[in-house]
Amino acid sequence: MELASEVKKPPVDDAGKPTPTAPRLRKPSRAFGWLVELWRPAVFVAILFVAWWVVTANGWVAPYILPSPGDTWDALANNAVYLGGHTWVTTVETVIGFAIAVVVGELVAVMMIYSKTVEKTAYPLILFAQVIPKIAVAPLFVVWLGFGMEPKIVVAVLMAFFPIVVSGMAGLKSVDPEILELTSTMGASSIKTFLKVRLPASLPQLFSGLKIAATLAVTGAVVGEFVGANEGLGYVILQANGNIDTAMLFAALIIMSLMGVLLFALIQIAEWFLIPWHSSRRITGSAATAA
Repeated sequence: MELASEVKKPPVDDAGKPTPTAPRLRKPSRAFGWLVELWRPAVFVAILFVAWWVVTANGWVAPYILPSPGDTWDALANNAVYLGGHTWVTTVETVIGFAIAVVVGELVAVMMIYSKTVEKTAYPLILFAQVIPKIAVAPLFVVWLGFGMEPKIVVAVLMAFFPIVVSGMAGLKSVDPEILELTSTMGASSIKTFLKVRLPASLPQLFSGLKIAATLAVTGAVVGEFVGANEGLGYVILQANGNIDTAMLFAALIIMSLMGVLLFALIQIAEWFLIPWHSSRRITGSAATAA
């Protein structure tokens, strides 16, 4: 008991006076952690923007090669309705393709986890399909499905499918075998084991794959529009390239990039709500390291 009482006493200096203790650091909130992670890329983008403005303002590069920030902004502002309509088309193609890739990719990952035969049969084929350049097979989808949204959605699915399958399999395989044995001895069914153990444990790695797949889905939709389309951001890029309108081309590229960033951010927010124990720990660690 004496030892316990001594441990609880505050530290004192040579004169016997208690020394002030440092205040405990509060854990950074999610918003603060997100801002800590964003300031570096924001500064880098600002530096690139200043360099872009300096180069174009001094006439070091011809305007038809690199438009100025002002010309790019004018292209965005003066063609807002035109760009908005084409952006909506690409957004619909991207979201539908991404949603299909998520459902089919996770189902395939589950099938390969529970069946070695399916894994040994399907995985090499999936890898082979991933290696084939999508721009090379996109014309086939236009021939088979026409010039509507369908071929663009198929290309978006193919682009987003592989990272979802790989991350889903990695997450489902990461479960501790002892936990699976425990659930089996306690009489849990395969469905309950999957819903209560395997699926929650796989979510961190699955969300990592979803973030990659979201950006690839945007690229896939635009690649499909390159091959054959009369609407969408890919069509805008091709038209601007043919007319040597680099300001419009840059405007479409900026919108395309922002679309990918927005989808990435939405998946990040979903991760915060679905697996807060994982995302909060990562943000806290990142904030503490940055501090």
